[in-house]
Amino acid sequence: MGEMNVESFNLDHRKVKAPYVRIADIKQINDVTLTKYDIRFCQPNVEHLDMKTVHSIEHCFAEFSRDHSAHVIDFSPMGCQTGFYLLMSEKPNIDSTIDLISTTFHDIINATEVPAANPIQCGWGANHSLRAAQDAIQKMLNKKDEWKVIQ
Repeated sequence: MGEMNVESFNLDHRKVKAPYVRIADIKQINDVTLTKYDIRFCQPNVEHLDMKTVHSIEHCFAEFSRDHSAHVIDFSPMGCQTGFYLLMSEKPNIDSTIDLISTTFHDIINATEVPAANPIQCGWGANHSLRAAQDAIQKMLNKKDEWKVIQ
């Protein structure tokens, strides 16, 4: 297989060890640095998050992370349902990003509802589970000391 345009397509998903957080891409656009992080919850091709969990984590993280950083551009789920991409408008700094992720994860653990989980603010407002999101987040937090170990 040749080199692909999408960075994650060049990653051998058989060799990584989830959970982890890694820098997936860095782009310089004029004077702005964009850094994309791969926040992997599940071992690729072995397990995945169900859609209510993915959807609820996405809503919570997208809302709560912006309370802690003005550099959050986007937080989006991977189609394979094994994790998320976090896009930041700053130079790469894995330690400060892990702090942001951890702080936001604690916000999710302490949440009493999923933000914007209703038919007015969400395209599938009934498709959420705060409990499932909190369980997945807690599982990630329990292995925080492993987040920098990718292989």
